[in-house]
Formats: sequence, structure tokens, C-alpha cells
Amino acid sequence: MDINYELYKVFYYVATSLSFSEASKQLYISQSAVSQSIKTLERKLEQPLFIRSTKKVQLTPAGKVLLKHIDPAMNLIRRGESQLLESGVLGLGQLHIGASDTICRYFLVPYFRQFHKKFPDVPIKVTNATSLNCVKLLEQGKVDLIVTNFPNSGLNQSYIRKKICSFTDVFIANPAYFNLKQQEIPFAELKQYPILMLDKKSTTSEFLHNLFLQHQLELIPQIELSSNDLLIDLARIGLGIAFLPDYCLSRESKELFIVKTREKLPSRQMVASINPTLPISQSTEEFLRLLPEIP
Repeated sequence: MDINYELYKVFYYVATSLSFSEASKQLYISQSAVSQSIKTLERKLEQPLFIRSTKKVQLTPAGKVLLKHIDPAMNLIRRGESQLLESGVLGLGQLHIGASDTICRYFLVPYFRQFHKKFPDVPIKVTNATSLNCVKLLEQGKVDLIVTNFPNSGLNQSYIRKKICSFTDVFIANPAYFNLKQQEIPFAELKQYPILMLDKKSTTSEFLHNLFLQHQLELIPQIELSSNDLLIDLARIGLGIAFLPDYCLSRESKELFIVKTREKLPSRQMVASINPTLPISQSTEEFLRLLPEIP
């Protein structure tokens, strides 16, 4: 089917803004030109892509399917343009990484420093997202590299370029509120206490829920948040027992202790991944060389 790229481009801007007028502003063309382009594309595809009303614009099921494919294509084109433009000026091009705020703060900052010192003219862009959502960013071509926790149900193992480090997860509590310091607690008993943990969109939550299910136990947390640092703060004031990766404890107060569990907590890994279907930039290769690697 011979369809002009410009029609898909117009479709992308209308679909992502859900506004014909906003798309016309972004594309620097008239609103009538936008409307005509969409009508032409719908005629060529022989199905409607938008539901139009006086108040809002919505995607039809067919429009949603098309956007799912157009979105990564547009990101790939922008990514290629960016690399070409920046490589001519900077030599390497921009480094764009996806990682959670926890991984950035507790692990990646020293490597950002090393990279910036070695290549001061190369801009570093970081997109914060959960480890699960980072995979989506990588698949869509919105980032060059992701650093995530593993196991990760969304990550294709063929994407993993390096296993960077191993870590274990821990339960932490304030002894002033939980008299468990000298005890070894089975999961079945631990679940009776208020558990503080990351929300279900995280690999850490996914890991703990699966671990409890392996022991035929259902875990119902008291509080679910998107920040490990906030979990530590709430554990400090006695709101519950927090669950988080041990690498988050490097700056932690001595007033908290690690709750010992009867069941062993398996170790996890931190991995660096790329999308092997997309070209890898020289800046990404250089950053990967700085990261450690475990067997």
C-alpha cells in the first residue's frame, strides 16, 4: 500500500495530542490541511481512525492499533536524526538512559560522573521510570539503554548486554516499634505485620508477591509507594516493615535494623540492556564500557 509518510506524520501528531488544532500548531500547517490529511489516510486504509465530536477527539480501535506501530517508528526516526546531528558536532551524540530514580541515585551517579569527565561535551539525558516501564521505553526506541532490576517480566533476555551486579532485598524496621531484632520470622507470620513496599508497577513488588505465592501465601501490603526513600522514612517512624533492595541502605540511619526471615530471599541482579533491533550509538557503547560486569 503506497501511503505518503506525511500522512502518517499528521496522524501521529493528532493521535498523541488528540487535537486537530494542536497538531496543526506542532506541524505548522492549517487545521483544514490536518483534517484533509486524516480523511485521506482513512480513505486509503478504508476505516475510521478517529471519533470526532465538538468537545474532544478519540482514537477508534483501528486508530489505537495504528498508533501502537507508528509511535516507535516516529521515535526511531527522531533518534536517528538526533544521533546524526549531534555526532557531527560532538563526535559521539547524546547518551539517553532509562532507569528508576532508585537505580540512578544509588548506583548510576558515579558512572554518570565518570562519563561526563571523560566526554564533557556529550549531553546525558535520563528518563526516570520503573524497571517494567523502562523496557517499554527501550522497545519503543525512546531511550538508547536501560539499567533495570532483574528478573523483569517485561524484559526479553536477548536484550541484556551486561549483568552489572547482584543484590539482595531486605525487610527493615525500627526496633522501637517492632520487637523483632533477635527473631527469625517466617513469611506466614511476617505477613501479619504492616508491610510497606513499592507499588505493583515495579519489579521489586512483582518479585516479592511471586515469592510469597511460591510459599502459598498471599501478600497484602499496608502501604504501596513509588519511592524507596519514602519507604525508609515511613519505616523510621514506625508505620510498618519496609521491603527494598539492600543497596538503598548505604545512607540509612542506624536506628533501623534488617528483619531476619526464616525463608531465604533469593538474590537479584541489576542489568544493562539495549534494543538489538536498533543501531547502537557510540556514546552508549562508551557508557557500557564503564559499567562493571559479573558472570
